[in-house]
Amino acid sequence: MVIGRVADTIGRSVESARDSVSETFFEPVIRLGVTGLARAGKTVFITSLVANLLDRGRMPGLLAASGGRIEAAFLQPQPDDTVPRFDYEAHLAALTGQAPHWPESTRMISELRLSLRVRPSGLLSGLSGPRTVHIDIVDYPGEWLLDLGLLEQSYAEWSAEALARVETRDMAAAYRELVGQTDGADPLDEPKAQELARVFTAYLNAARDAGFSDCTPGRFLLPGDLAGSPALTFAPLPPADARRGSLGREMERRFEAYKARVVKPFFRDHFARIDRQVVLVDALEAIHSGPAAVEDLRQAMSGILTAFRPGRNSFLTSLLMGKRVEKILFAATKSDHLHHSQHGRMTAIMEALLRDARDRADFAGARTEAMAIAALRATVEETRQHKGQSLDLVRGTLLDTGKQAAFHPGELPQDPAHLLAPARKGETRWLDGDYQVMHFAPAALTLKPGEGPPHIRLDRAAEFLLGDKL
Repeated sequence: MVIGRVADTIGRSVESARDSVSETFFEPVIRLGVTGLARAGKTVFITSLVANLLDRGRMPGLLAASGGRIEAAFLQPQPDDTVPRFDYEAHLAALTGQAPHWPESTRMISELRLSLRVRPSGLLSGLSGPRTVHIDIVDYPGEWLLDLGLLEQSYAEWSAEALARVETRDMAAAYRELVGQTDGADPLDEPKAQELARVFTAYLNAARDAGFSDCTPGRFLLPGDLAGSPALTFAPLPPADARRGSLGREMERRFEAYKARVVKPFFRDHFARIDRQVVLVDALEAIHSGPAAVEDLRQAMSGILTAFRPGRNSFLTSLLMGKRVEKILFAATKSDHLHHSQHGRMTAIMEALLRDARDRADFAGARTEAMAIAALRATVEETRQHKGQSLDLVRGTLLDTGKQAAFHPGELPQDPAHLLAPARKGETRWLDGDYQVMHFAPAALTLKPGEGPPHIRLDRAAEFLLGDKL
């Protein structure tokens, strides 16, 4: 068994070295990870990014595009034969068809390769012809990323944290009652174990729907072909004298199996190979849900970054240690739900919300940036007079009724502390603000030749993530 692990490690090291040599001396490959928490817009982000790199008329902030150095862009077969292809064409058709609608959310890992033929700049521009840069976009659910924090926890530690959250959330009442009737020292009873897992999973889904972020284990929410397996049939329990054959001991064994058979393979096979990362956050929904959701989001984002290995890539570090994340973009999505006059405040809130996470990455050498974006603009702006004052609004098609509506979500505070301080203190509601969220459908589009879908700052996001490689 030890020999097998050593051989596996050596094999991955040789593969990493081979890839490093290929990327250094031939055609560069950028592995761009895209993740986020529920309904943050990962699928829309990737679809719009690819569409706007294929047709670059709306990408002035991407300098290689505005300078005319990107001569061509084309999709190619992805390099990983065992990973599903990101269904770009179907998602684009959903967003740009005659009856536009939002595509299905990410439920599994997928990948897409976009290749750019780029003319070099600077002193060497006249000495060499265009080169090809491959962008491998890896789409994976943010819930899976949160699971990486479990690798450093024991079952007892995870149970203590999970049960502490359960105590403060109304949607966990059924699970609290069930735990009160359960003794981990009792002999294993499989129907009891399944009931615990079922009720705990129902709580996780309800917590996510209520705007909470840290809902682990993530595969309980997106089980795929693991549904019903022992690896997904466990739940947190209070400490007990759990001996061999007891319910508590079996829960611990299954928790460890989940880490070994589900979490570690994802980290080894996919996550550890990423060198640029986008973390999408629906901060507006969290603010609307209240202080507890904002604090939960802050802690979740701080925990997410512990899974990254930020730093600066070089040939030697790639050869000896594997890739490290060089750049991380924390993007507040759905900024088209706000008038542009509030985008600066949204960015400031993101920077404050992610302060703990960003400091860890910056200290380790990675470049990070917070940004307010909309991968696909679904609204237009207008200003109306209301009670003798000008009111900045956004107008779009409501998702639930299909009717046009103008909307003002409330003024975000200039000082982010006005949100984060009540969140840290555990306040149950905002004392001096009422923040609303409308859900808009994608707008019908008429695109000119050479133009991708309309967006907000997607070009700046692309410049930060990819510009130095182009």
